[in-house]
Amino acid sequence: MKLLITGGAGFIGTNFVYYMLDKYPEYKLVCLDLLTYAGNLSNLDEAMKNKNFNFVKGDIADREFVYDLFSKEKFDIVINFAAESHVDRSILEPEIFLKTNILGTQVLMDACRKNANIRFHQVSTDEVYGDLPLDRKDLLFKETTPIHTSSPYSASKAGADLLVQAYHRTFGLPVTISRCSNNYGPYQFPEKLIPLMIINALSGKKLPVYGKGENIRDWLYVDDHCSAIDLIIHKGKIGEVYNIGGNNEKTNMEVVKLILSKLKKPETLINYVADRLGHDLRYAIDPAKITNELNWKPKLNFKTGMDVTLDWYLENANWWQAILKLKNK
Repeated sequence: MKLLITGGAGFIGTNFVYYMLDKYPEYKLVCLDLLTYAGNLSNLDEAMKNKNFNFVKGDIADREFVYDLFSKEKFDIVINFAAESHVDRSILEPEIFLKTNILGTQVLMDACRKNANIRFHQVSTDEVYGDLPLDRKDLLFKETTPIHTSSPYSASKAGADLLVQAYHRTFGLPVTISRCSNNYGPYQFPEKLIPLMIINALSGKKLPVYGKGENIRDWLYVDDHCSAIDLIIHKGKIGEVYNIGGNNEKTNMEVVKLILSKLKKPETLINYVADRLGHDLRYAIDPAKITNELNWKPKLNFKTGMDVTLDWYLENANWWQAILKLKNK
């Protein structure tokens, strides 16, 4: 079995590479990544030592390059993690998100069609559903929840999802889509909430919190996400969407205070800043479908997952310090 993992030098893609190499030592994995700001080749140092792993630098939106790669490698499954994913950046530069997240997905699916209808899995986000009110804990995102996007980022991911479904219906391409809640864990780029708060706290810097910190997210440990995708690509029903949630709803303030408490840092480091434009109030996923159909459940609760995550950032300071140096150049 040969898999193409696009965006494999990013946060979730990196963790998926290691998950698959460990679970399926006989599989051959090819990682395609453009190594933009959030892609870090050093993430894959250990994977590079594995004879069944190969890294290729390239753009998923470069049709000629992608077609040539598919022709040479003869993939069995494509898992598309490659995406511009930061909401704030999408507000500043929407066009980049449309190119990578929509046109890049189209190029990959066209390559799949040209090569005997290769199995294609699209990694999406719960943000395509928009948000939920803070005072309605009974409401959860289901696979049937209408798409209602709030940012250029979520709109680009929703556009890609619709295109994936259209390619299945129009061309018969064997596809699946997964929509996950907020991931956390090792190798996450420092601009995201949890690593940013950890690193700032360790550095004695202020922790910027949007608004009053009341926004709620459902947190999913990255390895649990990887295990769900593994099940979907092997056992999922073609043409279906699967929601992947961690059952760990927390306000941003709860997350920040937990980090400060575990690192024994004062809450005076919290700095309230102007709220993000169009900031979604609450995300909450109902994972009943993947639980009932594929027998998947997250293994780590938020407390345990955060302990593992904090330990990783403490033990791998060289990793995030190197990123910050490049960022500040």
